[in-house]
Amino acid sequence: MSARILILFIVSLGTVLFSGNPQLKEQADMRTDWQSRTEPRARARAKAKITVQSSEAKPYDQTTSPALMEIHLSETFTGDIDGESPVRALQVLRDDKSANLVSVQRFRGKLAGRQGTFVLQGSETVENSKIKATWSVVPGSGTGDLSGLRGEGGFEGDFGKGSDGTLDYWFE
Repeated sequence: MSARILILFIVSLGTVLFSGNPQLKEQADMRTDWQSRTEPRARARAKAKITVQSSEAKPYDQTTSPALMEIHLSETFTGDIDGESPVRALQVLRDDKSANLVSVQRFRGKLAGRQGTFVLQGSETVENSKIKATWSVVPGSGTGDLSGLRGEGGFEGDFGKGSDGTLDYWFE
């Protein structure tokens, strides 16, 4: 039997089996759906210049060193990520002015031309007035054209002045 006839036979047999047994078809559909969910998502990288428009730091516990601070920032993003974001951060500020921060911010604008909002959760380190950070998109936080957004990245720059950021992202 030639390979072509064998393939035609197998396809015909599958059609007969599935049409006569809906349960088998459902199991095959579930298997196909599962396979598509496990395939790697297409990822892209976005770059942006992040500029601090305003900042305010308030101590909330200075009973001993290091001081605990609350930081409020307003940032703008230009580039592949284009928009604005209010930021709230908690900072552990040491006497030598080095610091560690955790932050949350809601970005409003466009990511690669797609309009919406999403929340970034970050972890930052400051040393010698330079900031280095990692961040990730909070799952389920995307809205509008950014619904289903996932991603991770970070930024580096001068603390409180401006940074170059990246976001490696995909959609679920």
